[in-house]
Amino acid sequence: MEEKDKKKIPFFCLRLCGQSNSAISMYKGWAGRTTYCAKTPYTMESGDNGLPGKPGEPGEKGDKGGSCPKEFTGAKNCKELKDGGFHLTGWYTIYPDGRRPLAVLCDMDTDGGGWIVFQRRIDGSVDFNRDWNSYQWGFGSQLSEFWLGNEHLHRLTSSGSYQLRFDLEDFKGNRTYATYSNFKIDGESDQFTLRYGSFIGGEAGYIGGLSTALQNPVDKPLKAVAASYIRKCNSLEQQKNQAFSTRDQNNDKSTKAGQSCAEYFKGGWWFESCHLSHLNGEYVEGEHNTKGKGIIWFHFRGNYYSLKSSEIKFRPTKK
Repeated sequence: MEEKDKKKIPFFCLRLCGQSNSAISMYKGWAGRTTYCAKTPYTMESGDNGLPGKPGEPGEKGDKGGSCPKEFTGAKNCKELKDGGFHLTGWYTIYPDGRRPLAVLCDMDTDGGGWIVFQRRIDGSVDFNRDWNSYQWGFGSQLSEFWLGNEHLHRLTSSGSYQLRFDLEDFKGNRTYATYSNFKIDGESDQFTLRYGSFIGGEAGYIGGLSTALQNPVDKPLKAVAASYIRKCNSLEQQKNQAFSTRDQNNDKSTKAGQSCAEYFKGGWWFESCHLSHLNGEYVEGEHNTKGKGIIWFHFRGNYYSLKSSEIKFRPTKK
């Protein structure tokens, strides 16, 4: 571009050239023709900000959103799941208080189903000689043995009425059970004390010939005596209203010096001094020579026989 042409370039063109800092900029529109302006040496300074523009018109009001539910409507227990059409035994997520989820094993088969299983022993694959914290929050495997957790038991049973059930099996394939009313577990401030109303039924109280007498219609006098005796054959009686104990937190009532019940029998339980039942003991197969050792239910196989399997479960009482 010749010098004489540069003089014809309007000021605003030079200003644009300076801002772009390009060697040659093209500006169309001056005097109806194309004009080239060379790179300008001046440095342009930014001016002050202008006044804010006028606000735009308000937009249209949107549709009203839906209200959040106060409480989740998921099932609160396994019985609700069963009633809702879930018939397969397995692990489900429930919402006991309508908000916080909890994974539980639901037994949908036994006596109509709807049971929350909170203890299972089947093969000795999990060590039940645990500390207080482990029993408080639970441990084990969903695929084998586990304890759901005392804190969860308290949460699940703090309101409502529940039936408690024990399912037991020995190494010869013999099975039995026992049920109890008004099951509840107190909170940690009360050491997760076991509460229940009374023994409802089940064959776990049968002992030797008494079982036969009950099934024999000829022996009516003996049958009456046997029935009265079996009502007293409650292997959970000694554990009723007892605080929970573990190897590191002893709440039993034993006066023996040395080891606590939980330490000696190697598992957490509702010990008095010490037990007629202990389903969290060390896994021993069948008969042995140490009184009370292993997985014990006295009125099934006595104090010198450790059971093969156990399940402890509960469900809401039918209204």
